[in-house]
Amino acid sequence: MSAQPDHTPALAAPYAPAPGAPAELLAQLRADRRAGQWVPAFEAEWAAALEESRRTFSLTTLYEVVHVWQARLVSAPAVDAFVASGHDETGFVDMAELRGRRRR
Repeated sequence: MSAQPDHTPALAAPYAPAPGAPAELLAQLRADRRAGQWVPAFEAEWAAALEESRRTFSLTTLYEVVHVWQARLVSAPAVDAFVASGHDETGFVDMAELRGRRRR
């Protein structure tokens, strides 16, 4: 017999960001040209994650907010380059149109 559990956790918690990561991330967001939109959005998501963390005693939601916003910052230059390249987007699916079709 083994004292080891016979199962593995379904989902591992995301890696823990450094303790100062949220403050550093907020500073980077404030320095970005999209600060007017991104800072309030980050602050709202962070506040909701804090409330969730208090309710559940889990840091997972806080970690996820940091990871998502770090990814947004990293991918922003590529998105800017794509938009600036003038690629024709007419072949893409219009999600608003698609939602309208489902409601009918």
